[in-house]
Amino acid sequence: MTSGSGILVDSNVLLDVLTRDAIWFDWSITALAEAANHARLVINPIVYAEISVKFESIEELEEALPRVVLEREGLPFEAAFMAGKAYASYRRKKGTKHSPIGDFLIGAHAAIRRYDLLTRDTGRYRTYFPSVRLIAPQ
Repeated sequence: MTSGSGILVDSNVLLDVLTRDAIWFDWSITALAEAANHARLVINPIVYAEISVKFESIEELEEALPRVVLEREGLPFEAAFMAGKAYASYRRKKGTKHSPIGDFLIGAHAAIRRYDLLTRDTGRYRTYFPSVRLIAPQ
């Protein structure tokens, strides 16, 4: 069950399903279906942008991400602020990626809205957003 009123779905889970990933498809499709049985599923503009690279047109992307299944929600300004602070902390600790701010925006969105986060990429989320309940592979 969710801690808030929804589950924010990370792009890696959706890409696993959309690309029929050889390793992660089964886990991701099962986790997505289970999540949909318990809560509303939400994506934000960052997730949308990360997924868009696999599509030639916005119409194709919209068809692949039906609104009746995945609600769109804007990024709260409080989440943007929180993400910036978490990212600054990451950079002070000598984070190795040059621009992973998308993960911080997704994590902060889940934290501010008290959403669970369906993801396979748990490292930064656990470290910088410990209040977010992760739905992830064991």
